[in-house]
Amino acid sequence: MSLSNFHLAAVLLVASQMPALPQSKAGPWKPLFDGKTLAGWKATPFTDQGTIKVENGAIVLGSGKPLTGINYTGSFPRIDYEIQFEAARIDGNDFFASLTVPFGDSYFTLVTGGWGGDIVGISSIGGWDASDNETRTYFTFDRERWYRFRLQVSAERIRTWIDEKQVIDVLIGGRPVSMRPGDIKLSEPFGFASYGTLGGIKKIEYRVLAAAEPK
Repeated sequence: MSLSNFHLAAVLLVASQMPALPQSKAGPWKPLFDGKTLAGWKATPFTDQGTIKVENGAIVLGSGKPLTGINYTGSFPRIDYEIQFEAARIDGNDFFASLTVPFGDSYFTLVTGGWGGDIVGISSIGGWDASDNETRTYFTFDRERWYRFRLQVSAERIRTWIDEKQVIDVLIGGRPVSMRPGDIKLSEPFGFASYGTLGGIKKIEYRVLAAAEPK
């Protein structure tokens, strides 16, 4: 055996004897929508919002003037959780399923196709909206196509995937995380909203990423 091969074999032997790195703990997925009724949800008190209904296993947010939304009425974690859902822009040209969630003692919104239809990001970090901070990314949403969103929230980091593509991975680093000023704050503490757009949402579920259950 050559010296280089000997070194390689030694490294592999040591690596095989090292303990595996600990894996992130995650609880089971828990549904937030039964696919049939609006049980556990209520209309967000936006002015001149569109009709909200359940159709073909999805919550349909009618086009509002400009906002339409729903709020979850049950308990939900404030940090260390993951949520996933499917959503579609059925008609219109702006965000169709933006999600507001807790972040410790504050809240933020995952914007899905805002500012004309293609911006995805977090509003707000350090006082900057999704259109102006480092989470801003561009994503083309085909009308009437369902996309799977996954949002992962910890005290240190916020991550987002659309289908299998990761589109956000931001370190918070102690910066303030907050809501954008305006009526969207009515989506607190947990709610979906559309903006002048007909949107659909289904298969909403979450899981806890820490050992503790939500308080």
